[in-house]
Amino acid sequence: MLRLTLITSLCLWLTMASAVNLDSLWGVWNDKSQPDTIRLKAIKKIAWDGYVFSQPDSAFYFAQLQYDYAESVNNKKQMANALNTQGASFFFRGDYAKAINYYTKSLKIHEELGDKKGIAGSLHNIGLIYKNQGDNAKAIDYFTRSLKIYEELGNKQRIAISLNNIGTIYSDQGDYAKAIEYLARSLEIHEELGDKYGIASSLNNIGIIYNQQGDLAKAIEYYTRCLKIKEELGAKKGISASLINIGNVYKDQGDYAKAIDYYTKSLTIKEEIGDKKGIAASLNNIGLIYKNQGDNAKAIKYFTRSLKIHEEIGNKQGIAMSLNNIGLIYSGQGDYAKAIDYYTRSLKIYEELGNKSGIASSLNNIGMIYKQQGDLAKALEKITKALSIAKEIGDVINIKAASENLCETYKKLGKHSQALEMHELYIEMRDSMLSIENKEAIIQQEFKYKYEKEQVLADAKHQEQMVLSAEREKRQQLIAYSAGGGLVMVLLFAFFILNRLQVTRRQKKVIEEQKQKVEEQKQVVEEQKQKVEEQKKDITDSIRYAENIQKALLPAEEDLSLLPEGFVLFQPKDIVSGDFYWMKHHNNKVYFAACDCTGHGVPGAFMSMIGSSLLDEAVVEKGITQPNEIFFEVRKGFINALKQTEEAGTQKDGMDAVLCSWNKNGTLEYSLAYNPLMLIRKGEILETKADKQPVGFHTGAQKPFTHHELKLQKGDTVYLFSDGYPDQFGGKKDKKFMMKNFKKLLLSIQDKTMNEQKAILETTMAEWKGDTEQVDDILVMGVRF
Repeated sequence: MLRLTLITSLCLWLTMASAVNLDSLWGVWNDKSQPDTIRLKAIKKIAWDGYVFSQPDSAFYFAQLQYDYAESVNNKKQMANALNTQGASFFFRGDYAKAINYYTKSLKIHEELGDKKGIAGSLHNIGLIYKNQGDNAKAIDYFTRSLKIYEELGNKQRIAISLNNIGTIYSDQGDYAKAIEYLARSLEIHEELGDKYGIASSLNNIGIIYNQQGDLAKAIEYYTRCLKIKEELGAKKGISASLINIGNVYKDQGDYAKAIDYYTKSLTIKEEIGDKKGIAASLNNIGLIYKNQGDNAKAIKYFTRSLKIHEEIGNKQGIAMSLNNIGLIYSGQGDYAKAIDYYTRSLKIYEELGNKSGIASSLNNIGMIYKQQGDLAKALEKITKALSIAKEIGDVINIKAASENLCETYKKLGKHSQALEMHELYIEMRDSMLSIENKEAIIQQEFKYKYEKEQVLADAKHQEQMVLSAEREKRQQLIAYSAGGGLVMVLLFAFFILNRLQVTRRQKKVIEEQKQKVEEQKQVVEEQKQKVEEQKKDITDSIRYAENIQKALLPAEEDLSLLPEGFVLFQPKDIVSGDFYWMKHHNNKVYFAACDCTGHGVPGAFMSMIGSSLLDEAVVEKGITQPNEIFFEVRKGFINALKQTEEAGTQKDGMDAVLCSWNKNGTLEYSLAYNPLMLIRKGEILETKADKQPVGFHTGAQKPFTHHELKLQKGDTVYLFSDGYPDQFGGKKDKKFMMKNFKKLLLSIQDKTMNEQKAILETTMAEWKGDTEQVDDILVMGVRF
């Protein structure tokens, strides 16, 4: 029999507002009296919250525990979730071959179950691996398929992530206009949702594009904003990526000391978390610094280590980049045969990937070799092609490099007008990349000028004061000879002043001591205030965490799609809510309910979690099918969980609710506890009165609930609701909205779609409420058959 130990634990957690941590999750997992689904969710959360990012190997182990247990109880969805976690553990270690194997297994199970959300998630994860391997064609195919499903489900967060990933692929391919378009849409949605991880990701990717276009001011702005968010979140992988990107900006500006500092910090983090792709990227960047400083031995050592890791994980993009960089070293050493071999291998991979920026870079480098060998015709051909591609995609870095090489090539060919044109283009690109430094130098010169000007003025004033002082000294000597007689009076006056000064000092000391005491008391008050603020923040953070748990218990978007056209209007009074809506598809029936538990805020949220769990137990675990019998079973569950008796002082906690079951033959069965059900048919309201008893303990006999059944007609619209909407105060006279006005409103919007109805209900309530405080949780469900 299913017990409610977890729910009772959640009550204690919510009322004390203490943070849920791994210890409590372990308690749930190890408690064999808990329902299977709750235990499986707990071990999944342990893997993700505690280990997948920082200790991926441990996360794999805990996911295996989840998979084995899910398999033993034949819970395929949880098996798929476990495989997904294992795939993620390999992904974060950079082992893409194993990651794609586990993600594909997870996808297969989700497809068997018809689980759209799971299918979309697996497609997205596989796309991410192909992207990291540089297979942009496959990546964009998987991301687009995933995006389409998320748009069908209306899942904004996942839509934003998919847009972000597609944007980064266009960035890799050098299509910066499309990249910015997708990334800006992604950033807008992440900001709308308040998703800090998503905001940081979009900021980072937009920064990369601005860096590639040579707008270093914007690049550093976006990178720094991203880094700040990642540090707030404690996301090590994200912090290290931001450090690399900021290092890249300093490298492009020629500040190699700062660049290598950022790259080394990033490498340390990557090694801590075992991120192979990240380690390879950091090694590559450090190698570039040594190359630019002329230390070829160290540079080729780092490039070779980077290449080896990229080859291990199958990252084509990384392989091409490392090959190109090794070619640069051999070119600098005059070993042109080896250089052109590495450049050509790099070019071939970039062409396979459709990476235009990489193609332009490789072509330019090959052309530079031909130029150095004296084959100017081939040099001109390759570098001209590189410049054309770089201009096409607005790649400032490659335009600068190609124009410099073409200038030198045209000079050798004696084509001075073309050489001058290329020189001017080179200067334009160089200045656009260094404009920040120029501005900083101007500001520094301006401050220096102001300081020197003020110093000259101060010196002149000082000289003037010295002349005046000398003249005063002469006059005072003449006066002193004639004023000797007044010396005694001056001394007596000085004694008087000294005496008063001592008195004043004593008084000042007393005042200072009193002031110090006041400051100490003020400090105590400030410390107490700070403690109160910290406690308030801790409590709010805990309640926010509770909000996440409560949201996780509500039906997912795909569950709501099991019903015909409908909507859910849900507006909690506080962060968490006593109202909740529930839905379950079981044995060819769709069950749905609108429930109003005792209280709102944290106590109400606790009750809603009990209610949701008890409904799951009655329908899924015990197989009860009639709504009135489900209510009776849930009532027993409340009484047992809360230890309610007839003794004085026992809390009368429970819930008012409407519970329906619908089959596709058009039959609606339902039961009502205090709250009515409204059916609107052909412009008339058919209202079914509710039983005057809650689902929970109440004084007197615990009567059975009434069973109702009706045959639905096409166009029938059913409404389930709590008392929050009609009981809200507002309007000019600050009165309740009232049930009669609620009914009139529902009748007036029958010619609208259900989405339009929801919008009208929201707008009407907002206008009615105005500045008046919301008095209760608001919940309205509407379904049109």
